Amino acid sequence: MATSAQTSPAVSRTKHAPGTAGRYFYFCMSLVVAAIVIYGFSHTVNPNLIHATPPRPWLLWVHGSLFSGWVAFFTLQSALVRTRNVPLHRLLGWFGAALAASMTVVGLTTAVVMGRFDIGMHESGIPAFLMIPFWDMACFTTLFWLAILWRRKPEIHRRLLLTATCLLTDAAIFRFPVAIAQTWFFAGADLLIVAGVVRDLIVIRRVHPAYTYALLFLIPGQLFVMYTWLTSAHWWIRIANAILG
Repeated sequence: MATSAQTSPAVSRTKHAPGTAGRYFYFCMSLVVAAIVIYGFSHTVNPNLIHATPPRPWLLWVHGSLFSGWVAFFTLQSALVRTRNVPLHRLLGWFGAALAASMTVVGLTTAVVMGRFDIGMHESGIPAFLMIPFWDMACFTTLFWLAILWRRKPEIHRRLLLTATCLLTDAAIFRFPVAIAQTWFFAGADLLIVAGVVRDLIVIRRVHPAYTYALLFLIPGQLFVMYTWLTSAHWWIRIANAILG
């Protein structure tokens, strides 16, 4: 009886302790995100940016640099936490805040500049499509700053940052060389978030509220955005035309 009483607390403490998959999940997800971004944009970066004819606006280069930098930064931050370099992780976090703020401004501006450029190239459907990058930047910005607000609560902080970063992959998924990617890119990004849900179910036996509330907001919003885009809703076309000038 004495032995049982002494060992039971230890068993209880380790029952739900994360295994290797749990400990390395966020770092591995950062690598998955990087792989998706590299693969998706590898099909378009050369003809549509590096050797584009006519040359694309210089702002597109800034946009690509900032968003690629975010993926690298997210991977670095995940690695720092995994190697227990938390003080450096927190110090670099303020660089991440500046980077995210720049991404919001440049992301929205680039959407407008490239929209005008594509209209000048006689591309169709540009005003309707403008809602997608606007939605992406609104979601990323909201989730990122909520993560900063809850930076002293690591379990919320890391899940919000992962969710925000996963959402950025929809642009890369859209460029996958399969037809289904052009209409199911949101679903591809959501599947990455669902991986976090599955990890929680395995490691802590429940879904963290950060994922629950995020998905309850994101999925209806994505459906609304897709419907607006695919139907070229008149109310949005008027707004987009006013933005595009």
